[in-house]
Amino acid sequence: MKTQGRHVTVVVIGYNDAVHITEAVASALAQGPAVAEVVAVDDCSTDGTGDVLDRLAAAEPRLRAVRRTTNSGGCGTPRNDGIAAAGSPYLMFLDSDDVLPPGAVDALLAAAVDHDADVTAGLCVRRELPDGRETPWRPELHEAAAVIARPADDPRLAEDTLCVNKLYRTGFLREHAIAFPDGKFVYEDFVFTARVQAAAPRVALITDTVYVWHVRRSAKQLSISLDRSGVENWRARVEAHRQVVAIHTEVGNKALVRAARAGFLDRSVRMYVRELGARGPEYRREWWRLTREYLAGFDAADLAATTAPARVIAGVVLAADQPRDLPRLAALAARPPRLLPPYAAEPVWSQDLPQVALEDLVTAPVDRLPLTVEAALETGATRARLTLRVHDLYGRLAAARPLTADVEIRDRTDGSVLQRRTAALTAAGGGWDARVSLDLPALLAGPLATRDVAVVVRCADGESVETVPHAVRKGLRRTVVPTLRGGALLAQPYATADGALALRLAPALRGALSVVRRRLGR
Repeated sequence: MKTQGRHVTVVVIGYNDAVHITEAVASALAQGPAVAEVVAVDDCSTDGTGDVLDRLAAAEPRLRAVRRTTNSGGCGTPRNDGIAAAGSPYLMFLDSDDVLPPGAVDALLAAAVDHDADVTAGLCVRRELPDGRETPWRPELHEAAAVIARPADDPRLAEDTLCVNKLYRTGFLREHAIAFPDGKFVYEDFVFTARVQAAAPRVALITDTVYVWHVRRSAKQLSISLDRSGVENWRARVEAHRQVVAIHTEVGNKALVRAARAGFLDRSVRMYVRELGARGPEYRREWWRLTREYLAGFDAADLAATTAPARVIAGVVLAADQPRDLPRLAALAARPPRLLPPYAAEPVWSQDLPQVALEDLVTAPVDRLPLTVEAALETGATRARLTLRVHDLYGRLAAARPLTADVEIRDRTDGSVLQRRTAALTAAGGGWDARVSLDLPALLAGPLATRDVAVVVRCADGESVETVPHAVRKGLRRTVVPTLRGGALLAQPYATADGALALRLAPALRGALSVVRRRLGR
């Protein structure tokens, strides 16, 4: 692989991020000689970010600091400044609070040169801080290396909306006058990516991890895209997606239009539906109105192209003029999806919404059924018992003859199984019951631990289905559990945003202090 004489400009953008921008710039410079320059654009910060960049640039000849004199209000304008300033044949983008892992630029550049690609994309991981849990972004695109002559040949690219996990040929962007939306435009990368794809670039996909996206949900100031507390964020997301569809439509990319709409339903709508229960009534009503209005422009083929849970959720939103059934919708929007009872006599959402059919959900293979297992945690002086209620789904599970339930307690950070218990399922009242005992003290490692719960229902014919248990409210009592060494721990079962059961564990004194601090904070 020959990359000699081929160089990259890394465009770093930042606003009021003096704490993190040094690490971002260092990760770009550490890529080695393939990075000819780092262009760091400060968007008129007020916290000294520009001064930090000036000091770094004085000591590093490959770093050029660009200071804007007015704040743009978004990420698009400073990235456009970086495109204009770039002096290398290739460029890529880096946000001030993220990092490039070692070898990222070499891997991208080698593939770009070898395959004469206008765009080269690698794997991005979302790293939750401070716990370090990592989630890959669109990993299915990077399971194997591939070269795609144009995006319309692989419509899955329409959903890969990130701009930061890619290397671009600078001349390609300039020849087609491709730029980000200027000013305060929240989802600028959606539109930029659509503009890139509309120009029909040759795309190379690689398997290497090339970008680490830091997610700091506890930060005082959330990033623009993470701050979803106001309905304006959803309005901005809808508008960005509307522009994406318009861009693909204008150049006749029907396959990308359909893929973009299917992805919007399965990713954006499902994500926001999971959070609706935590929003106020005004937010819910406006979100519902905006979504109904936008989805009214989707046709039957768009709905058919998405997943069955997303299709049902869209059907409910379109059929009802006001928000309804939010806990049930949130559970169906989860991954894996859960269809909560009550179930109508026929496979429809409810007796008063018979037009929203459930056939595609209930006819799925057993391992993909949206099974609901309700769970309550009961704690006593010497034990903790998890009580399960497994619901049938229009006879599908009964036909498979469920025998046992494996309960797995998993580490929130790395997903490892810390404890596994198996219990026989007993038929009762149209469903099945089971109980398992848990060793809660054994689940505590360190001062504080968060544990997720999973259930695998195994059937007589060898089939199985994995789900997460739905938290029963009466089983969410905080309690102190004694340990064998004479100490105690505080156990807090809780429901996640989509209603799944999870556990927080801490030494009793530390846990009590944590509760007090949270209450004082409120």
